Amino acid sequence: MSDEQPGPTSPTARERALRLAVDDIERHVATLGWDAPVFVFALVRTAGAVAATPSLADELPPEAVRAAQEDPEHLTSIEQDGLPEASTIEELLGQLAWPEEVDGAAIVVERMVVPPEAEQDMPRDPEAAVEYLMAHPDRQDVRMAAGVLRTGESWCALRSRSHDFDDAVAGSPDAVPGLVEALRATFA
Repeated sequence: MSDEQPGPTSPTARERALRLAVDDIERHVATLGWDAPVFVFALVRTAGAVAATPSLADELPPEAVRAAQEDPEHLTSIEQDGLPEASTIEELLGQLAWPEEVDGAAIVVERMVVPPEAEQDMPRDPEAAVEYLMAHPDRQDVRMAAGVLRTGESWCALRSRSHDFDDAVAGSPDAVPGLVEALRATFA
């Protein structure tokens, strides 16, 4: 048995579980197509949820139950219905709080991205700005999935509409720092 700690390139079991959960959530949302609404998910450790509610094992896919038996950090995502009305992501997340049984949370949003120099010529009028951005030749549509655990770990997965393939999804712990911090605040 080694006393070595995982290095920066070698994720911990908890980080691996979060990566798998966020990547799985992003792939699930991708099957619904583009121009989707915001999705929010609670993340719970599968083994703990099944121990607390044994009948849950009958509702989960068999592979999730097996994964939880092999890895106590394995996470199950639970899509949240009936989200509160909000005009911004920050406002939405500011209205959320999680019970202790929830180990983490994830959100999936779509955004338009343009190069920074494109914003210099953007009209100040909000409606004209939207038209300008929609017509911009360098515009990219991006789906961002971000997840955090109560213990601080984070993972983000990004997919662009122009490269809409599962093997073209990029990911890192801090790819969307604003979303990560807003999600973390739901656990404060």
